[in-house]
Amino acid sequence: MSTVAKEAERSASASAEPEEPALSEVMLAMDVVDTLRHREGVALRELEQEGRDDLLKERLRGIYEDQGLAVSDRILEEGIRALRESRFTYQPTPPSFSRTLAGLWVKRKFIGTALAAAVFLAAVWMGWSLWEHNRAERAAEAARVEITETLPNQLEQVGAAALSAADSEEARRRVELLQAEAGQALSRSDAEAARVALDALERLRNDLLQTYEVRIVSRPGEDSGIYRIPDVNTGTRNYYLIVEGITPDGERLMLPIRNEETGTTEVVAKWAVRVPEATYEAVRQDKLDDGIVQNDVVARKPSGVLEPTYTMEVSGGAITEW
Repeated sequence: MSTVAKEAERSASASAEPEEPALSEVMLAMDVVDTLRHREGVALRELEQEGRDDLLKERLRGIYEDQGLAVSDRILEEGIRALRESRFTYQPTPPSFSRTLAGLWVKRKFIGTALAAAVFLAAVWMGWSLWEHNRAERAAEAARVEITETLPNQLEQVGAAALSAADSEEARRRVELLQAEAGQALSRSDAEAARVALDALERLRNDLLQTYEVRIVSRPGEDSGIYRIPDVNTGTRNYYLIVEGITPDGERLMLPIRNEETGTTEVVAKWAVRVPEATYEAVRQDKLDDGIVQNDVVARKPSGVLEPTYTMEVSGGAITEW
């Protein structure tokens, strides 16, 4: 076959193939469909009736001419046909496993973030639970060791030291009473009550070991004695000597003293002990002699006992304020 013949054949074949519509024509066809949808009442009536395409086409042409647009018959016919065939209309994919997978893939970032957050929270919760479990186990073991080993050993040591320091029957009785209280608390696994009893036992031991003298205050500018007139009997007087506790090293002690007027116990450095009028008068005369109380020791508290032994006659009461 000659070259001219081949060229003629190719030209004939090309003219026989349908031309691809231009993009502008496709867009116009889509616009026609959109116009028909927006004017749904007109479009549906015309489409339902066979042979009414010409009427619908004329109405569409009028709509576009009102907008200053000239649309060819081919474009109008293509738009009407596309509307009938539901072209340019989104049809959702029916539910399927593939569609589900595709949806998950589209949302993978959100799902991944959510899964990461869930894993993180689960790890935090598991870590906290494990820590809390271990903490509870450690606390339980510490409590067991305290009840079965630590506190019993302390009770044995402190109790033995307190009994060793006690030189009077009253002191020993007090020590044994506190030992029994601590032992009962341990038997019922009450660590708090056992600690309270042990603290009291330790304080009792320190009190037993303590030594001091109860001396009359005899410093310039300070009173050595006072008297009070009771409210219930204004015809009498209660006489007091103002005293303080002094250690062998000359240290002034803070001691618990029960105030007979208020019924409360206060820890004070000075207090006033009630004495008979004769004792009060003897001390007053002693101080009037040269301004100094020569016989200033009211009582002595030796080691091993709980209460001081008085060297002067006293009435047994005391006050902390005057």
